[in-house]
Amino acid sequence: QVLADTHGNVIFLGERECSIQRRHQKVIEEAPSSLLSPETRSKMGQQAISLARAVNYRSAGTVEFIVGADEDFYFLEMNTRLQVEHPVTELVYNLDLVSLMIEIAAGQKLAIKQDDVEPNGWAMEARIYAEHSQKGFLPSIGQLIEYKEPVLEKIRIDSGVQEGSHITMFYDPMIAKIVSYGAERASCIANLSRALDHYKIAGVETNISFLSAILSDKD
Repeated sequence: QVLADTHGNVIFLGERECSIQRRHQKVIEEAPSSLLSPETRSKMGQQAISLARAVNYRSAGTVEFIVGADEDFYFLEMNTRLQVEHPVTELVYNLDLVSLMIEIAAGQKLAIKQDDVEPNGWAMEARIYAEHSQKGFLPSIGQLIEYKEPVLEKIRIDSGVQEGSHITMFYDPMIAKIVSYGAERASCIANLSRALDHYKIAGVETNISFLSAILSDKD
């Protein structure tokens, strides 16, 4: 995650691990990555900053890398926007990326410097979809006859539906993003698993049981 203002200041806000996917679409995202060493994280961040400077970038943006088992990394692409999984960075760094992006667009200087950026804890996001996980992840359409989000500590939910909403074939079938925070990775996973268990959705098929299975898998 990079932020670059119109005054020549560019910083990076760590990384997000997005390897757990289905049909080339991210399903579980977390920050930080359990793979990277501090040295690799720093090198990757500096490469992201160099790229942003090279193209005179101004805004929030996301530089994506492919990383090997030995922590060698290769540039994939840059998304010139915030990504769906940006809340995990917000929770770990205690920053509002949307507000910062708007402030940059308004011509303001970044109020934070690279030395001010310190990660704290662990965050993990799961994307809840209306889909048939056992049938090749085909979308599920229909009306949400029951929709109740869990109300738990250290859980954030970004959704665009309510009870009675219709999930149609014309839009992406994502119902909500559920984000968990913990002091360390194990507690973060436990919090997210608990929240998924308390999520109540009826009227369409969802991938909640699939997400729970991923979180309970040792690998």
